[in-house]
Amino acid sequence: MDLFIQQLVNGLTLGSIYVLVALGLTLIYGIMEVPNFAHGNMYMVGAYVTFFMMTVYDVNYWLAALIAAVVLALLGILLERMVFHPLRNAPSVNKFIAALGTMLFMEALARVFWGSEYRQIPAVYDNVINLWGIIVTEQRLIVIASTILLIIALNWFLKRTIIGSSIEAMAQSREGASLVGINVNMVAILTFVVASSLAGAAAALAGPIFLVYPSMGSLIIMKAFVIIVIGGMGSIPGAVLGGYILGITESMGATYISTDYKDLVAFLLLVLILSVKPTGLFAKGAKQW
Repeated sequence: MDLFIQQLVNGLTLGSIYVLVALGLTLIYGIMEVPNFAHGNMYMVGAYVTFFMMTVYDVNYWLAALIAAVVLALLGILLERMVFHPLRNAPSVNKFIAALGTMLFMEALARVFWGSEYRQIPAVYDNVINLWGIIVTEQRLIVIASTILLIIALNWFLKRTIIGSSIEAMAQSREGASLVGINVNMVAILTFVVASSLAGAAAALAGPIFLVYPSMGSLIIMKAFVIIVIGGMGSIPGAVLGGYILGITESMGATYISTDYKDLVAFLLLVLILSVKPTGLFAKGAKQW
């Protein structure tokens, strides 16, 4: 039982990272209706920013995480303005290709500037805590707690602010939002800011536990796509639930089956859930909280 609970905690930690990345991807999908492949590399850039802030400039961990979120927000604005805004009226396949090209470009640029070697963000909260026989580091508890707080904050933002309501309205219908006077261009920019900041937060939280390297975004974006399909395309609650389901399933699979097949769990889970519920756990219309 102790091993099961131990892996449950590990699964919640992994799932928390997946949730933050998937939430950003879901928000962007809601306004442009095309999966943004480059979102995984935003996560990668956030990890590198946090790493260099702490190791080169000796910045406090939390300040480095905040800087990473700000840098990612600015990068998100640049991405929306230069890549997706000019294609707002183009066919979906054009946006799809643009997102894929941006992903490859960002990864190649990271290799040029930062090399291909593996790095790790210095662990600040590496003390081990024994909770009723369950061994867990402070960093893992911080990841879980911070993700819960960010989910609550995002819920409040979408439900209690004018900007959040505008994002939800635009996710339902871009044309309808424009007709009622919503500045769709500004909402698109702000959505990219929020989504990119979530990716930056995820990277800063995951960095002390996992390795930092140029292709780290490729795997997590595939997992994020699996999550939003499992949860229901465009569903924010589905992204949260799907992320935790995938994280826990991977952790349990690696323990009780084999670590060799850990990354296959996501796709097996996708097939199983879609076989039972082809629309995902939440229907597309369930974008509300």
